[in-house]
Order: sequence, then structure tokens, then C-alpha cells
Amino acid sequence: MAKETGIPVDIWRFYLLYVRPEGQDSSFSWSDLMLKNNSELLNNLGNFVNRAGMFVSKFFESTVPEMDLNLEDKWLLAQISWELQQYNRLLEKVRIRDALRCVLNISRYGNQYIQINEPWKRIKGSDTERKRAGTVTGVAVNVACLLSVMLLPYMPTVSAAIQRQLQAPEQCNSLTDRFVCVLRAGHRIGTVSPLFEKLEPGRIEELRNKYRGQKVSAEARPDPGERESPVLPQDLRELVTKQGNRVRDLKARKAEKALIDAEVSALLDLKRRLQQAERKVGGGGEVTWP
Repeated sequence: MAKETGIPVDIWRFYLLYVRPEGQDSSFSWSDLMLKNNSELLNNLGNFVNRAGMFVSKFFESTVPEMDLNLEDKWLLAQISWELQQYNRLLEKVRIRDALRCVLNISRYGNQYIQINEPWKRIKGSDTERKRAGTVTGVAVNVACLLSVMLLPYMPTVSAAIQRQLQAPEQCNSLTDRFVCVLRAGHRIGTVSPLFEKLEPGRIEELRNKYRGQKVSAEARPDPGERESPVLPQDLRELVTKQGNRVRDLKARKAEKALIDAEVSALLDLKRRLQQAERKVGGGGEVTWP
């Protein structure tokens, strides 16, 4: 039935691995699938990779420019290296969902880096400003290349699409604990195109209605005694606080509106889930099952 929806297989792979149970309850939600696609994939990951490639194509004739790293660039590389180390450690421990968060954190750092440095403005300035635009663009496209490798276990089709667009060299396909730029100055990239499409509420509602009430055979139906504990309100309150801080940080940095809107949408969804969880809590403080 997932195949019949027309939603690409990599989107299903991403979402089901994003919400897979690792120490707490998880459940499938059409609305949450739409939210994660539109916020994490389209506005976060896809937005960053597409912008990085488009800047190379538009400003530097599809050729990776020279990079003269300053302290800010080196700090970004250090942050990415830390996330890369965590990614490797988490996968070794088979904490697949948590490792995926590292991928999304790196693309989020990349979006903030681009937004703060504004290469589309610097490219129109002095020689110094144009050189800075080149450095930012070169670093960004190298981060996109790194993400293509980190995505391979999760979204192989998307990973291959990024590498094809960047014409990534063979040495790009290995990971260490340290991020290095493998797309050297002078490397030519291919044609850049969007990786993801927006899932509209109308389409999601159609799918929800189409597959609502599907019968499950007795053999496939889970044993009620095997259900995991639901997410507790206190856990959701912590997530709401963290997400609220993230939104405030993005607004303070004057990040791109699309990125802020996506994070605000995620915050509202967490608040809705918190309200639902609180309604399920009985007088004795235990979560009751319907």
C-alpha cells in the first residue's frame, strides 16, 4: 500500500527510520509524515543541498571556487566533524534514529552558515567580498557532498542523486571522524535540481481517508501486551522547550523565513501532541489506553 501512495520510497525510508522506537514509543501519523517531509527534508536538507549547488552553478560557472578559510569557517568544520563523530558512534551502537538526527543537524548548520554569510550579496561586492562568497559556496557544496555519503544507509536514491548532481569523486564515498573538503577548487559539478517535493495537506487527507480502517489479519495484529509505553507528557514538555529555543535562536539570527516557518510548524505539532498526551493522563498520573 505504501507503494500505491506514489510517495517516493526514500521518503518512507526516512520517516520510518526517523520515528523508529529506540527507548520510547512511536507511532505512524500522516500529518507527521507531511510535517517531516516539508520541514526536515524539503526546507532543511533539500533547501541546503540545492542552494549550495545552485550558487556554484550560478555564480561560478559550475566550478567549485577557491576557498580561503577564516575562523568562522573552521568553527563550522569543527561542528560538522563533531556531528560526524557522533554519527559514526551511534551507527556502531545501532542507534539508527539518533544517527539520522546528526545528518539533519549538519544540514541545519549549513543553512545557517549560508544565511549568515549571504553569498548572493557578497558576489556583487568588492574583490574581497567576491572571494568570501567563493569560500562560503565552496564550503557549502563540500558539506552537501558529505551529506550525500551520510544519507546512503537511509536514502540511497537521494544519496545517488546528490552525488550525480555534484559529480562527486570516488574518494567522497568514505567517512572518517573528520570532515575534509573533497571537492577541490576547479571541480566541475553537474546539473542541479530539487531533491524533494512538498506534500500538500489535501493529498495527505486523501491518503488518510483512503487507508483509514484497513483490516489487519489476526496473525499480523500486535499483541496488546507487547505495546510499548507511550510518550509521557514530561518528555514532550522537554521537546517543546528545546524546539522553542531553536525557533528563538533562528529568529535572533534572522534566518530564512522558510526555515523559521518549518521549525515553528514543528513546534506547534509538538504542542499538539503534548495536549493529546496530557488528556490521556488519568487522575493517578498514569497514561490510560483507549
